[in-house]
Amino acid sequence: MKIVWVLLFLFFTLYAQSGLTLNEAIAKVKQNNKEISIAKYDEEIKALEHQVALGYNYGNLNITQLALRSNDAGNVFGFKLQSREARFLDFGFDEFLGQMSGLPGNAGQLLATQPSQLNYPEARNHFQTQLEYMLPIYTGGKLEQYGRITGALQHLSTLEREQLTNQKIYEVKKSFYAITLLDTFIYNLQIIEKNINTLEHTVNEMMKEGYAKNIDLLEVQARKADLERMLNQAGANKALVYHFLSFLLDERVNAISGSYEDIPVVSASEADILERNLDVQKAKQGLDITKMNIALQQSAYLPTVGAFAQYGSSDNTFLNDFSQHDAYTVGVQIKWNLFNGGIDKNNVEKARVENLKVAQQVALAQKGIALKVDQLRTEIKSYEYEVNSLKKEVELSRAIYENYLGRYTEKLVSINDVIIKQSEEIAKVLRLKEVQNSRNDKLFELEKIANGEIK
Repeated sequence: MKIVWVLLFLFFTLYAQSGLTLNEAIAKVKQNNKEISIAKYDEEIKALEHQVALGYNYGNLNITQLALRSNDAGNVFGFKLQSREARFLDFGFDEFLGQMSGLPGNAGQLLATQPSQLNYPEARNHFQTQLEYMLPIYTGGKLEQYGRITGALQHLSTLEREQLTNQKIYEVKKSFYAITLLDTFIYNLQIIEKNINTLEHTVNEMMKEGYAKNIDLLEVQARKADLERMLNQAGANKALVYHFLSFLLDERVNAISGSYEDIPVVSASEADILERNLDVQKAKQGLDITKMNIALQQSAYLPTVGAFAQYGSSDNTFLNDFSQHDAYTVGVQIKWNLFNGGIDKNNVEKARVENLKVAQQVALAQKGIALKVDQLRTEIKSYEYEVNSLKKEVELSRAIYENYLGRYTEKLVSINDVIIKQSEEIAKVLRLKEVQNSRNDKLFELEKIANGEIK
């Protein structure tokens, strides 16, 4: 039973100590990040808008059901005609025939007779069921260009989603490496803290022997308090990074697994980076859209041709004798705008100017990215040189401090000299962390520009 409890204890201890790896965090940010989820919805909306644009090519089929009642003479007569039920009596022939015997002497009076059944008909119900299909046959290329433009906008939304994903991966990586650097910084401060505790103990012992003064102890304790402040601040910064990482992944993160210190430098060529860069790809996509817009505006010069067909049935009773009262209409409409005050011409010229403008923006984006890549690589090399130099300086300053500590115990130097050397060591450690952070920022920025994470 004891063995079981020991195994359970070891299992939960190991589980509690296991942290999140960088690859796991990248997978989680792609899956859980709210901003990426919103970008995916935007991408889906653009895809649906593209399908809407394509749907216009197939026309539309509508069914209309009317249910009317009227005693208006025109309506009632029209209802009967649509129902194929009009009679001669509806024209007042009953009154005409009633006066046929007096036709020779009363011809003028007869022709002036108002047919009351036509003018004052009884109210009539009218039910009409009608199918109507309208199909664009030729639009001068408008529908084709709308389809291409919405397809390009859909691809643009995909690039924007990939760019946002790239940004979030950049932030996750930066957080992981920041935590590792803070751990290293805290580790170095703890070494210094251990040394200053040793110094404090040494001063206390020397005070007992009369070889040190109370001011010496106060200086050491002041330095110790300052060091504890730095340790507390580093711990708080680490907690803030974990909070930000938890926000990115949309779940609580308390520990990471692995050490993240050396970042591989992007080795892609400038041409490769320009080809893969998402800003350049988006600019090129925008240029393609302006070309499509030129074709779209030019389509205004061309005619449009549409076909339509109608089929339905009417009666005074709903769906009564449908086939006996049915009717159809088919036709073609051609429409061609011949003059509109030069609006079409100016729209085409506007589209061409926009195309020239975006072409310049693409060239500017490429040059700007190339310049940024050169600047980042130069800064990275400078930071790498400084990091290597500072690591040696930290080792040297630590050795010097230990040397001064030994000399202080021999009364060869003052406590102030020891504190100064320790301050120099702390300054070197802090500067090393700052330079490493700056180097990492530039490396991650270069990786983001090169679009190294999106496959």
